[in-house]
Amino acid sequence: MSNRLFQSIIHQIRDAVGRTLGIVDENGIVVACSELTKIGESKQRIREELSYSTDAVVYEGYTYRFVSSNNKNDCIAFVEGDDNHASRMTELVSIFIGNMKDLYDEKYDKTSFLKSIILDNILPSDIYIKSNELHFASEMRRAVIVFRFQSVGDVPAYEMVQSIVSESTEGTSYVINIGEQDVVVVRELFESEEIEDVEKYCKAIQEKISKSGVAKALIGISTVVDNLRDLAKAYKEARISLEVGKVFDIEKPIMSYENLGIGRLIYQLPTTLCEIFLQEVFKKGSLESLDRETLTTVQSFFENNLNVSETSRKLFVHRNTLVYRLDKIRKLSGLDLREFDHAVTFKVALMVKKYLANKPAKF
Repeated sequence: MSNRLFQSIIHQIRDAVGRTLGIVDENGIVVACSELTKIGESKQRIREELSYSTDAVVYEGYTYRFVSSNNKNDCIAFVEGDDNHASRMTELVSIFIGNMKDLYDEKYDKTSFLKSIILDNILPSDIYIKSNELHFASEMRRAVIVFRFQSVGDVPAYEMVQSIVSESTEGTSYVINIGEQDVVVVRELFESEEIEDVEKYCKAIQEKISKSGVAKALIGISTVVDNLRDLAKAYKEARISLEVGKVFDIEKPIMSYENLGIGRLIYQLPTTLCEIFLQEVFKKGSLESLDRETLTTVQSFFENNLNVSETSRKLFVHRNTLVYRLDKIRKLSGLDLREFDHAVTFKVALMVKKYLANKPAKF
């Protein structure tokens, strides 16, 4: 457990104990205390005396007792006083800290295990064995979420996500630190939960991140998988969601693999095949010859379901002006965007062009 977490626990129980209390780490240093000035003091002599005792040790007005965690005596709890009350309080504090440490260590082990799976650093045959050791359900519906931070403040990205996720009471989630920019959340889902529910969960986290005022993150969501061994695939899907979404839906902060649509298919195509496709579509000229105004018109035309009247109204242009711009594209490519099949071909060509210009990394 971190010293910060120790201090948080001490802070929460100090009023109940009613006396100065704290924790000494395995090196004999006070790492948490209700009286902050004592943090950093050396208590190595107490560790030596406790190693020869099976009970508490009283020294200079304080009662000390080992905290038993996972059958190991790593740290020491102490409470002010040398009376029976201090002895009982020290015992209670040591039991409480020990139980908390066991739970924390178990979760940490599970988080490390999940990290090995998503990074493909564990053999498939070992996943089943390790999951049994950790009492981890092998078959359960899960989704992988990748938070890619574009900017962070004083609080590291991992700590920010960990803090927000720990506040949630919706199911069980494990937060994994991948690097300075990427933080992964493996979320266990109820049978009734679908991707839409995961998106709502991510949106709530996104809003809290935005409220910090100093951090900004994009979020990629995998499909739902049913087995631990599929988490590596899910992690790859979440990262692809970020890369493909960045190319085709750059305005969206949350991208789901299931909703990438045709962009996901284009991502799988070889670059050479994409270039050949563009050459075939634009035999009579180049896409670059179209001005920004014409391309904006096309985008609006698609958004309004190929409706000429509605598009001209939205763009505040005369119908004949819109038809002129569409004819300009027909002369260049031979595609009449008023026809559905031609419109689909041109739409795909625009996406392929955008994909080639950005060339996201393959996984």
